[in-house]
Amino acid sequence: MIVRFGYVAMSVHLENASPSRTMTMASFSKLADREAGLRRLERIAEENLRNTLRLLKHNRYLGVRVYRLTSKLIPLATHEDLRDWDPYPALATPFAEVGAFVREHGMRVSFHPDHFTVLNTPREDVFEKSVRDLEHHVRMLEAMGLDGRALNNIHVGGSYGDKEAAAKRFVEQFSRIESGITERITLENDDKTFTAEETLAIAEKVGVPMVLDIHHDAVNRGGESALELWPRIMRTWDRLEWNVVHAADPVLKLPPKIHVSSPKSVSDPRGHADYVDPEPLLDFLYRIAETTPALDVMIEAKKKDDALLRLMEHFRTLEAGGLPVRVLDGGAIEIRA
Repeated sequence: MIVRFGYVAMSVHLENASPSRTMTMASFSKLADREAGLRRLERIAEENLRNTLRLLKHNRYLGVRVYRLTSKLIPLATHEDLRDWDPYPALATPFAEVGAFVREHGMRVSFHPDHFTVLNTPREDVFEKSVRDLEHHVRMLEAMGLDGRALNNIHVGGSYGDKEAAAKRFVEQFSRIESGITERITLENDDKTFTAEETLAIAEKVGVPMVLDIHHDAVNRGGESALELWPRIMRTWDRLEWNVVHAADPVLKLPPKIHVSSPKSVSDPRGHADYVDPEPLLDFLYRIAETTPALDVMIEAKKKDDALLRLMEHFRTLEAGGLPVRVLDGGAIEIRA
């Protein structure tokens, strides 16, 4: 099994490379010249995209091909008071440069829209805002020239006092969204409400891939374990087919993806630690290696790329000790079943 690792948005090694610089609406509202303020927002967004390209080059140097883009590339992009603003023409070149680098180097990138993007909400206004936010994420991916292998990962949402009704509402409201948005969605189990088992059932109903979070599964376990569910989870990725290296062609080919993190502390088991405890991850990987040709793993740790680098060092130690782990490069390993 080939396993590739990635991290989220920021680097702790690359200085002055934040892709999430922003401006608050309160600050924007104080500007006397609205048009000048919009140009300022565009300049901030351009800097964020330039830093994203720097991060991707950093990843290429490390050998990391899996990366989560920040949703905050364009400050205030979905704010209600700026719905008449279209920043994309001004940002066409930096978006295109980011996308070209991703395609050239066979990288897998994604977004994880913020927690306020909930499709099973009982409030119509919140649902409409959530759809607009997903539309914004799709538009950013399209501005990069990235095809349907670049996806937006979301959670099912809240229970709103009746989890069964909330799950049914997700399915019903999902059907109201245009296919250009839904075809780029993956569903992830969360740490408090929808278990892996429940999330998988919904993903199967609406026909989208499921991203398994093994930390969330540990703190919000359903009737079946992640290992028991894994064959079904893999099948949700069938429409995207298999391909380890992501060939640069129009065919959608992606291995499944999982998320990994470790509890911050005994008192905060749901919080994310600075680094990843490799043992629970390795146990899961060993158990699925025989049936899973390839897998991508997103590391959700506070120390970002440093957590990935430390994990790769651990794998090198295991390899030197004769265990069935072979380090392929700075961001990938092979586990022999």
